[in-house]
Amino acid sequence: MSENGLNTHLRYYGISPWEIEVLYSYLNARFSISQEEIEQEDEDFVSFLDWEIPLTFNEEFFKWFEFKRWEQIKAVFKEMKRRRGSGNAIKIRINFLGNPKISFVLDTDEKQWYDNAIEKLDFVLELLPYHMNPEKLPSDVSELTYKFDAKATRWRLNFAFAKEKKYVFRGDTWSPVS
Repeated sequence: MSENGLNTHLRYYGISPWEIEVLYSYLNARFSISQEEIEQEDEDFVSFLDWEIPLTFNEEFFKWFEFKRWEQIKAVFKEMKRRRGSGNAIKIRINFLGNPKISFVLDTDEKQWYDNAIEKLDFVLELLPYHMNPEKLPSDVSELTYKFDAKATRWRLNFAFAKEKKYVFRGDTWSPVS
């Protein structure tokens, strides 16, 4: 993977200029960065960050991005939560724009579970072959969304989008949402 021509996009509200600058400094070595400060979209959260990564969520991404840089990004995300305290103060959405698009939604209210979610995000790679099994997925999936389950302390499949239909994952099966 080459960083030439790769553009990552940050959309956010309630994120300090310092936090954006620190993220920018880590991302700038690998991407061209576009940023967009938006109006508050979710009244349940004081801060929101939506990060689009123009690559597939896989082991090659983490090798290319470099482990040290990924650890620094995770540290920034943890610091963002620490600065805001407990409760639903911050929501982060990380989108890997491969095929299918894989998104992670982090909106855990307790700092301990939030930090745990950040640490376990890259461990989803080990489960991905099982989750991507065509026999288990709805056909023609274009997007998968993971959400951290604080009770089970792990990332779980949450939603899938296929052929303009939304599916929810419950137990071990996908069901269409009407």
